[in-house]
Amino acid sequence: MSEDEKNPAREIIGDYARSNFRYFRTADGTVYAQRNGHPVARPIRSQGTTGSHRQELIVGLFKDGYGVFNGTALKEALDLIEALAMSEQVQPVHIRVAPGFDGATWLDLGRNDGQSVRIHPTGWEIRTPDPQEVCWRRTQLTGELPLPAKDTNGKGLDLLLRLCNFANAQTESLAIAWLIGCLGPSVPVPAPFLTGPQGAGKSTGARMLVRIIEGMSSDLRRAPKDEENLIAAVAAGWVTALDNLSHLTPDMSDAMCCIVTGAENVKRALFTDGDVVRSRYRKPLLLTGIDVGVIRPDLAERLLPLRLERPRVRRTEAELWAEFGEILPIILGSLLDLTVKVRATEAEIPTDLRMADFAHLCAQLDAATSFGALDAYRASLDDLNDDVIEGDLLAQTVLKHAAGIDPGAEIRMSSSEWLHCLTQLYTGEECRPLPKGWPTTGKVLSDRLKRIQPVLAARGVLVDWGRTGTARYIEMTRPTPPEPDEQAGMF
Repeated sequence: MSEDEKNPAREIIGDYARSNFRYFRTADGTVYAQRNGHPVARPIRSQGTTGSHRQELIVGLFKDGYGVFNGTALKEALDLIEALAMSEQVQPVHIRVAPGFDGATWLDLGRNDGQSVRIHPTGWEIRTPDPQEVCWRRTQLTGELPLPAKDTNGKGLDLLLRLCNFANAQTESLAIAWLIGCLGPSVPVPAPFLTGPQGAGKSTGARMLVRIIEGMSSDLRRAPKDEENLIAAVAAGWVTALDNLSHLTPDMSDAMCCIVTGAENVKRALFTDGDVVRSRYRKPLLLTGIDVGVIRPDLAERLLPLRLERPRVRRTEAELWAEFGEILPIILGSLLDLTVKVRATEAEIPTDLRMADFAHLCAQLDAATSFGALDAYRASLDDLNDDVIEGDLLAQTVLKHAAGIDPGAEIRMSSSEWLHCLTQLYTGEECRPLPKGWPTTGKVLSDRLKRIQPVLAARGVLVDWGRTGTARYIEMTRPTPPEPDEQAGMF
C-alpha cells in the first residue's frame, strides 16, 4: 500500500483544500473560502442552495480524481480548516458593490468567471479582481449582469428614459442620480418612492431601475410583515425593491430609516445561550405605491419621490422586456461613463439637507451635466414636507398657532401649557372631539414636537427646548425674514 493510501482521508481533503483555496474570516468570525484566483467567497458552513464550500470541495475532489469521501472525513477536515482560519487576516465580503484600492470601486456582474467592473478615477474597465482586494458574496438574489458596452456616448440613458414614464425632466435627473449613488459602496442614498396614478407603470419602472443594478432575474417584492423579515431580505442583496405599499407601521418606517442610513442588528446565535450574531446593513431601498398614508417626518427626509404619468401608448410585457434586455448593456455602459464623470467633478457640499452625501452627488451631477438635480431634490423634499403636514393634525395646529406669532417673537411655556393651548385651538368653540393619537400628556406632546421639528422648521417655525432655574420649557419662534438686500447678498 502506498504512502498516499495510508494517509487518513481528512489529511487528503485538508491538503487539497489548502492547495486550491484561500481561507479567511470576516469581522463577525464567519470563515470563508475562495478558490485560488477567483473573487467569489463561500462560507464553509453554509448549506444554502447557492452552493457552500463543502459542496464545492466535494465536486473538486471528485473531478480531480481523489474520489468521494464520507461525511465524517469532510467534517473533520473542515473543522480543522475553520480553526486554522480564525487566526488568518480579517477581510470583509461584499454583495454587488465593493470598495477597492486607490479610490476605485467594484461592481459584481454576477458571472461565473468572476469578471467585474472596476470604476476608478480615470474610467472603468472589465477585469477579474484580486481576491486580496475584493471578495464577492453571492446569494440567490445575485443576478447576472451583461458586459457593459463601451463608447455609448450617453445614449443608453436616453434609451432608458424613453422606456420609463417619468413625469418631467427633474424626476428623470433624480432617478439617474440615484442609480449613480447605487454604484457607491459608502454613499447612503434616499429611497426612491415611485408614485403616480393607477396604470402609470410604477412597478415596471421600478423593475427597470432595479435590474440595471441587479440583473434581469431580479424582481419586486411584497413588503415583509415584520422588521426581522425585512432585514433578512435586505441582507441577502444590494437593492431591495418593495412593491405596492399601502401602509407603513411605525416599526417598519423606523426600520426603513435604518436601512437607508445604516444600522446594526444583534440577535442571539442559534443553539447558544450567550453568543450573538451581528449584522450591519446600509443598502439602497426602492418603494412603489399610490399612497402609503401618513409618512413620518424621519422617513420623509430619507425618501426620493419619483412621479410617473400614464403612457399614451401601451406595449406588451414581452415586447418591452425584450427591448430592455437588448439595450441593458448600453444603459449600463452609459451609466458607468456618467458615474466616472460625476465622481471626477468638484462641487460644494450642501449643508442644509439631511442626506448630505446624496445632495453632494446631485451637485456633482449638475456641475457635470447641468441636469438641475439638486434643485429637484430640494423641491421633492418640500413636497414631502407638505405630505407630512397633511397627515399630521398636530403639525397643522402648531402652524395655525404660529401664524399668530409676530416675526421675531418668542413664546415660552411648559409642555403642559402648550398641550392645553394647542388642544383648545384644535377643539375650537364647537368643542370638536380630539382625533385618535392626539397627545394626552405634556411629555407625549414634547416627544411629538421633537419628531416633527424639521418639518416645522421648513415652514418657518422653530421649536426649541430649555430650562430655567425652576422648570423646563418649550420655546416657539417665527424668525424675522431677512431684508431684501440681505437676500440679494446671499447669492
